[in-house]
Amino acid sequence: MLGIGLWDWLALAAYLVGITLLGVWTARKVRDTSDFFIAGRRFGKTFMVFFSFGAGTSGNDAVGVSSKTFTNGISGIWYQWLWLFCTPFYWIIAPVFRRMRALTTGDYFDARYDGGVAGLYTVVGILTLTVNIGVVSLGAGAMIEALTGGAIPRFAGILGMTALYVTYGMAGGLGAAIVTDFIQGMLTIVLSFILLPFALHVVGGFTGLRERIADPEMFSLVAPGEINGFHVTLFAINALIGIVTQPHIMGVCAAGRNEMDGRVGFAGGNLLKRLCTVAWMLVGLCAVAMPAMATTDPDLVYGNMARELLPRVMPGLIGLFLAALLASVMSSCDAFMVSTSGLFTQNLYRRFLVRDRPESHYVTVGRIASLCIVACSIAFAVMVSDVPSGLEWFFRLQAMMGAAFWLGLFWRRTTVAGAWAATLTSFAVLVATSLPAFNRWAVTHLPEYMIWDGQFRVAWQMCAYLVGGFGMGIAVSLVTPRVPAHKLDRLYACLRTPVQENEPHTAEPFTLPPGVTPPAPRKLIPHPDLEIPVPTKIGLAGFAFFWVCVFALIWFVRWMATWG
Repeated sequence: MLGIGLWDWLALAAYLVGITLLGVWTARKVRDTSDFFIAGRRFGKTFMVFFSFGAGTSGNDAVGVSSKTFTNGISGIWYQWLWLFCTPFYWIIAPVFRRMRALTTGDYFDARYDGGVAGLYTVVGILTLTVNIGVVSLGAGAMIEALTGGAIPRFAGILGMTALYVTYGMAGGLGAAIVTDFIQGMLTIVLSFILLPFALHVVGGFTGLRERIADPEMFSLVAPGEINGFHVTLFAINALIGIVTQPHIMGVCAAGRNEMDGRVGFAGGNLLKRLCTVAWMLVGLCAVAMPAMATTDPDLVYGNMARELLPRVMPGLIGLFLAALLASVMSSCDAFMVSTSGLFTQNLYRRFLVRDRPESHYVTVGRIASLCIVACSIAFAVMVSDVPSGLEWFFRLQAMMGAAFWLGLFWRRTTVAGAWAATLTSFAVLVATSLPAFNRWAVTHLPEYMIWDGQFRVAWQMCAYLVGGFGMGIAVSLVTPRVPAHKLDRLYACLRTPVQENEPHTAEPFTLPPGVTPPAPRKLIPHPDLEIPVPTKIGLAGFAFFWVCVFALIWFVRWMATWG
């Protein structure tokens, strides 16, 4: 039925009914906007690890990495490993978000600049995550289409998945996302590794891969052409600058009980994703070595591999695979949906449109906003041509307000006008360098190393809008009025004050609880306009540990590429 068997449907139905009921059940704890948008800050390390992993991992990632590996070789792993070098910084970033005592990242831009910059961030943040939900849905729809042999078209699969996570996400908010992500995260790990042993067996292991794939560049982590060293470096820098402005990162870092919960969750969950990425890459490489996959649409590689291999093992595995796929998609999209609706409700609706209403009113608005945002994301999924190109648009958009965030965090001299200038300049450069007319000019006037496939390279485009954004932000800030000192003093006092054990929630963002006195500043560089704190021993130890993990992963994949 619809391309899969009875046992598969039973496995799939058991998952769908169970996860939806669990998500709706969590709605009983939603009493106010803190419960809906930040889950009441009540979760420990285990839940936070799986929430971070689930929010940042989806079947779309497996589709994108296997697709790029199918066409480029193992260097395709960088389509998700571009965040690999950011992982140690997550250990440092998480406490910053927790100390904001805020519900959304828009609250940071409001406290650091003003309501106008917060409104700008809200628009950019909604646009970014709407695109991301659309790309995630597109990747999952492609896999469902492949698994069912086309019996369930992509668009029908997208609509079915959306209905499920919207149901429990609208009911239970971020708490529902975190609780369901615990189960969905484990299923995502199953999705990542279930195909690998069967795929390697069919091609004859790593020896068979070497024999069947003649091009040695397919086994290179940094291959000549599109994914070279400069490409990897710029994507990694862009990812670090942009990760902090993704709206769901506030929940990932700050929904835990304390700072350590956020540290372990954010860094640990993402390190787990880096491990899964290796499996996705290997499945894509095995597909290259299988004649049956030769004419496959790259976006369908992962799904077609599952359809080809799993029925040979035992009945019901396709259903388990589909359940894991849906789990990976829903665990990402529910978090994105709630975070984006929180931005709209807190930083646009509540601030500029309707003030001083009961908390239940704003929870209802958040639920309606969730539905509208998801509808827009589906429209984007229909319009985008393929998963890798959709991912590239997400990579670009996430960094548009990165300059305003980082400059404002570390440099007191950054002004409101500077934040606007940095963001608008980044957008202007992005739009200008994406126009067909510019690409035609670039092909004939720019050096060959700046061109790929008849277009201005994405890595050079990132370099252009990052340099333009930071440069313009600094230049405009130097000649425009400062943000009032008392406003900045309040913000930085909050950021250097650790969250206390069992600290009560504050009504206003960037507000310390009664009786809590901020410690004296301990600056790494003793300049009145710089706010770079001296790192703690815990911060340095975790930072070093995750760098060891990063280089160990790279060494392992390079070593693995020599097997056979």
